[in-house]
Amino acid sequence: MASQKPVLGSSVHYTAQRAADLLAVLLPSPGRPAGRTAVIEVLRKYGEPEPIEVSAADLAELHEAALLLRDVFAAADAGTAADRLNALLAGRTHPPRLTTHGGTSGWHLHVDGDDDAPWAEWFLTSSCLALAVLLAERQAPPGGFCASPSCGKPFVNVGRGTSRRYCSAACGTRERVARHRAIQAGEE
Repeated sequence: MASQKPVLGSSVHYTAQRAADLLAVLLPSPGRPAGRTAVIEVLRKYGEPEPIEVSAADLAELHEAALLLRDVFAAADAGTAADRLNALLAGRTHPPRLTTHGGTSGWHLHVDGDDDAPWAEWFLTSSCLALAVLLAERQAPPGGFCASPSCGKPFVNVGRGTSRRYCSAACGTRERVARHRAIQAGEE
């Protein structure tokens, strides 16, 4: 069940984005999908080998892991995000180890129990590791939730500038236009 993609190096952003995309489907809101099919679609998008089997119990455990990661994405500052990541890493990860999944992928780092760890353990530990590396690189929270009231989608902060407020340029533009129109309507 463990990912074929490496966790460190150039793929830190990839793994962190996978965490955000899984959060988006595991913590559904109006207009966003929920359930096993949506989770499998995200896992497939990020290169999980077929067949991808996610049981009802796996889905429930993934949801619980997403609730824990939600607190990291919701952290207002780097110190709070670091505290939340440290608590998750301390309670759930195993010593780092390199694996190739029996030669089916390139060498990469894992901090879950083994190459056949349950989905939730793999998701939580690999996500925490990637988010911790991003926090250390940027000295800022590794992610957030879109500030647009009509969206709220999780996103990853990867740039060197100030932390993002919106998941995409489209959400940011939509909110700026709405504010501008509200101001214009109030002045007329």
